[in-house]
Amino acid sequence: MKPKNCLIFGASGQIGRHLIRKLTKNNYKVTAVTRNLHQKAYLLKTQANAGYLDIVETSIFNESKLNDLIKKTDICINLIGILFEKGKVNTFDNIHRVFPSLISKLCKDYNVEQFIHLSALGIESSQDSKYAKSKLNGENNIKKNFNKSTILRPSVVYSVDDNFTTNFMTLLSLLPVFPLYYSGKTKFMPIHCSDLTEIIYQIIDKKIISTTVECIGSETITLKDILKRLLKLINKKRLLISIPFFIAKINAAFFQMFPKPILTLDQLKLLKYDNINSGKYKTNFDLGLPSTRKFDEEVSKYSYMWRESGEFSKKNKFE
Repeated sequence: MKPKNCLIFGASGQIGRHLIRKLTKNNYKVTAVTRNLHQKAYLLKTQANAGYLDIVETSIFNESKLNDLIKKTDICINLIGILFEKGKVNTFDNIHRVFPSLISKLCKDYNVEQFIHLSALGIESSQDSKYAKSKLNGENNIKKNFNKSTILRPSVVYSVDDNFTTNFMTLLSLLPVFPLYYSGKTKFMPIHCSDLTEIIYQIIDKKIISTTVECIGSETITLKDILKRLLKLINKKRLLISIPFFIAKINAAFFQMFPKPILTLDQLKLLKYDNINSGKYKTNFDLGLPSTRKFDEEVSKYSYMWRESGEFSKKNKFE
């Protein structure tokens, strides 16, 4: 049987690389779209056997190229998202609303079998955040444009390649005192990247369409508890101190000036709201697609790099 074609936007991120491996191993052909072929092609080529992966360089707003790509595909997957805005093009509105709206309309025009869009958990309750509002607006437009769309709302996604556990472990290694925003009470249901990849694969394989799925891990963990677990895993002791909101805003305003912000004012708003299933939509567990990996067990596989004399420890960082 002829392999089906999967078109992936955001293929070079942690989820995209896992997904390429999963799909190509299961006889799907993948076209991976990247903005920088020179920078990303070498890494992407290692994810699949020859003949199962094509890599295409284009701007995600090149409508002519998007038309050519989408009319040739069976399944379109959008994994593109940003955590902070940069410049006039990489804005929340462009990336989370305009682009998904464009490709979902093209998916309808070319009668694509499935369109899978990666959104985020908790966006309905956090409408004072530009990030959340743009994500929700994007979802609404997708549903209007293409009723076969499947929208996935994951909680925090973690792995050795993430920007969540790795950033926290770096900061915990460097700072003797760590601030707790909102007393560290915000709840998360972290999901491992491999579990999320398996969910996406099963949705494709089982031809699940026209639904919204909240993708969650098996544990509900507060931010404070996450930090305590990470400290234990890297064998460090640090003071975790709750700070007033006005100081948190000053911190965020300072951090968002960095080229890769540790925290922005918009992210501070997001932290007010729990990142857990809402009860309004089915979860991956409801679909018989459980998340099996445990947070501590998985993070322990790479946390050694932040322990004493590890690759990213404070001691080695300044040697």
